[in-house]
Amino acid sequence: MSDGSWLFIALVFLAVFLLSQGMVIPVFGEGARVRRRLQDRLGEMGSATEAGPRASLLRDKYLRNLSPLERFFETLPGMERLGILIEQAGATYRSYRVVLLALLIAVVGAFIGWAFFRVLAVAGIGALVGFLLPFLKISQDRTARLAKFEEQMPEAIDVMKRSLKAGHPFVQSLKFVADDMDLPISAEFEKTFADINYGSEVKTALLALMERVPSVSLMSFVTAVLVQRETGGNLAEILERISAVIRGRFKLFRRVKTLSAEGRLSAWILALVPLFLFAIISITTPDYLPRLVEDPKGHFLIGGAVGLGVVGILWIKKILRIDV
Repeated sequence: MSDGSWLFIALVFLAVFLLSQGMVIPVFGEGARVRRRLQDRLGEMGSATEAGPRASLLRDKYLRNLSPLERFFETLPGMERLGILIEQAGATYRSYRVVLLALLIAVVGAFIGWAFFRVLAVAGIGALVGFLLPFLKISQDRTARLAKFEEQMPEAIDVMKRSLKAGHPFVQSLKFVADDMDLPISAEFEKTFADINYGSEVKTALLALMERVPSVSLMSFVTAVLVQRETGGNLAEILERISAVIRGRFKLFRRVKTLSAEGRLSAWILALVPLFLFAIISITTPDYLPRLVEDPKGHFLIGGAVGLGVVGILWIKKILRIDV
């Protein structure tokens, strides 16, 4: 096939690859609205005066333990935010190593694209895809870990509720969750329990937990606990109601995912049909497509088709995304 054919295939592949990352509706995902709600709640609870400086001190201590070269890389713009995403994904590697790995994979992708196709655009697409791969992996791990945390929240709240009804203090109920449950919720509650034991206030430790795990369910739990500590009331009954609400929310999200399956299948078909049709026509009628991929007007039509396909997929994704 000609260079234009390979370019068309590369463009369609790039569109399918990038859009497929956000094609599936996250059942317990975190959208922009959720992030805003969490930030507003943290601001209302005074996190700027408690958890903020504490996080800054931890960051300074982390940087002091690095070599001068590593400290230089870690202080580059965006590294702190990337480090937070890596921590939320449950990993321990450093931010600058992820960026260096992404650059290395980008070089390999560009080399492979140029070696096989001898087209500059394909080499550029290979470099772009290679550069994005480590960040997509971190994003997927983070999404999976947060979803797992959300799924464990009702059971964790039930453990705390039974502990409180048995007469144990609230801090000890955090330890029961850390001991009796699996990762990732056990590790996060263990950090919170240790944080309180080392002298932090309960409010500060819970706000730090909410910063580490941006979750609407956790936000409801932390808000209820902090309000109860200020106003009084039966915390066990409050936690029982929160657990019921979270389970109802999960049930609603699963129903939404089931009802939207047809739309998500339509988005996949919209993304994959052009590539399949091009391959079939190239095999069955090899003389049919050269004029389209070699003529400048054909390039314009191909670009317009890819652009409209991207718009269609994003439109379907927008329609299917329901915020609850």
